[in-house]
Amino acid sequence: MALQTNSDTLITIFGGSGFLGRHVVRALAKRRYRIRVAVRRPELAGFLQPLGTVGQIHAVQANLRYPASVEAAVRDASVVINLVGILFERGRQRFETVQHFGAEQVALAASAYGARMVHVSAIGAEENSPSLYAQAKARGERAVRAAVPGAVILRPSVVFGPEDDFFNRFASLARFLPALPLIGGGHTRLQPVFVGDVAEAIAGLVESGAGGGKTYELGGPEVRSLREIMEYILAVTERSRMLLPLPFGLAKIQAWFLQFLPKPPLTPDQVELLRSDNVVSEAAIREGRTLQGLGITPASYEAIVPSYLWRFRRAGQFRTGRFA
Repeated sequence: MALQTNSDTLITIFGGSGFLGRHVVRALAKRRYRIRVAVRRPELAGFLQPLGTVGQIHAVQANLRYPASVEAAVRDASVVINLVGILFERGRQRFETVQHFGAEQVALAASAYGARMVHVSAIGAEENSPSLYAQAKARGERAVRAAVPGAVILRPSVVFGPEDDFFNRFASLARFLPALPLIGGGHTRLQPVFVGDVAEAIAGLVESGAGGGKTYELGGPEVRSLREIMEYILAVTERSRMLLPLPFGLAKIQAWFLQFLPKPPLTPDQVELLRSDNVVSEAAIREGRTLQGLGITPASYEAIVPSYLWRFRRAGQFRTGRFA
């Protein structure tokens, strides 16, 4: 009997057209896997095709709210990867629906077809968290474990990269706001992790088949406070802005109004998330459930972020060196 090669292996990726997803697709395509990208609107996922060879990557329609579509997307797959998550709620896209019920449907389908599973959650996923986002992530983890006990769960900290919604967001705000808010005084500690490193961790776990039943926590080499990160963003974009400490209570009131914007810069639930540090735990470090434990040396945000934040600098600053 011939051994199965990567090119014989079909992987279904839910959320493969998103920020993290496109990097995961690229990492797996380089390893010659066949890739099925399950998305709500496959006609918008055509940009993924050039990441692989002809016929290697194809998109199918699937909606986590409809189990039949999830099951159809998983059929014949050897590995299932769930990357789907939302940062704020809109319409039918609710934390509970997407990050709990949706994750459960993916896991149930993977179990039904005997597929291995990799599920991406987030550091801070706790059912007793004041954040609805974190609660739903935790319930999603529990549902995945119940359906596929051998699933690998990855919990990244804030993920950064050229299309990120973190460094780009605050650099954009600094273009027109006279001050940037420091939620809770800016003391919350974060451990930004490069999107390419998270993608390599996923692809490596798929290829090795290791890590079954484990939960990994993924963070970069730097642990920084929110204030330090804001100061860094201003330095890179060469803008002089006040950093205004904002108590959690006032921040939540402000976020209540901002949440109604088409793409809110801050929501009340995100304020709740910032009450807790978002860093890799000592237990994960001790037990090797980290990027380093997977043989990956994490990239520094200071080495990568300037390559895409430069566009937020004011025209002419390269000559004058002045702050805007």
